[in-house]
Amino acid sequence: MKKNLIITLAAIMMITLVLAGCANNNENNAGNTPANTPGNAVEPAKDKEITLAYVAWDSEIASTNVVKEVLESKLNYKVEMLQVDAGPMYVGIADGSADAMVAAWLPSTHGENYYEPNKDKFEDLGANLDGTKVGLVVPTYMDITSLEDLTKAEVGEQVDFTITGIEPGAGLMTATEKAIVEYGLTDWNLLASSSAAMAKVLQDAYASKKPIIVTGWTPHWKFAEMDLKYLEDPKNVFGGDEQIHTLVRLGLKEDQPAAYTFLDQFVWEPADMEAVMVDILGGMTEEEAAKKWVEANDAKVNEWIAGIE
Repeated sequence: MKKNLIITLAAIMMITLVLAGCANNNENNAGNTPANTPGNAVEPAKDKEITLAYVAWDSEIASTNVVKEVLESKLNYKVEMLQVDAGPMYVGIADGSADAMVAAWLPSTHGENYYEPNKDKFEDLGANLDGTKVGLVVPTYMDITSLEDLTKAEVGEQVDFTITGIEPGAGLMTATEKAIVEYGLTDWNLLASSSAAMAKVLQDAYASKKPIIVTGWTPHWKFAEMDLKYLEDPKNVFGGDEQIHTLVRLGLKEDQPAAYTFLDQFVWEPADMEAVMVDILGGMTEEEAAKKWVEANDAKVNEWIAGIE
């Protein structure tokens, strides 16, 4: 009887070990199930992760979020957004700590200080938007037309000899500092802030019909919301019409061919960018506005991702 009990216990132990082994096997198999098996969520592969650098201009917030939306919703990428100042944005692409950006204002705004020193360290995919412009902007109700008018004491006194700017170190700020020197505006002060703060100050002044001078650029929603004008720049300190270029790190074409092809084919119009900016201004989150635009512009998006397998 004792012998039968030992045999029975041994059999129970063997069955237990077999069942445990089967359970472990099932767990391992479950972990190895392909991501695209029916019933499972599709997860981006590790080689489909990308970092986009951008500056906190309303225009670049719009464009970068649209690029992010296409990469994630159409190409199954996991995208990291890296908001930095202009200098670190270029350095990030040059040293490979960021993969791409769609925010290079050329040839004037970013050219001399950021693009030229790094141009051999990244790949320029060309313009993604034509018809941009930068300079000093005033409401149309102000009776001045040129930067040369700022040399008049009565004009300076209207705005306390202050030009409201954006982030320190931005190419537009550097150009404005140069304009102050070129036009002999020695009594003037360039007030650094942020693009959002500049827009708020402009809106408040405009609502009260007060004089104000700000650093400005096109495309930007403020031109759709207010009657504004650029001050003429006879010395051409700010340069003429510009383009926004797409820059990518060296090696992206080999490492991320799908993302590279899309970024190379990404081209849109100022009106497209402004539509996204206006929706954000109207209360949408950046992600919601980008998603809305992508869903409403299927034909254009399909051109951007054509040829990608």
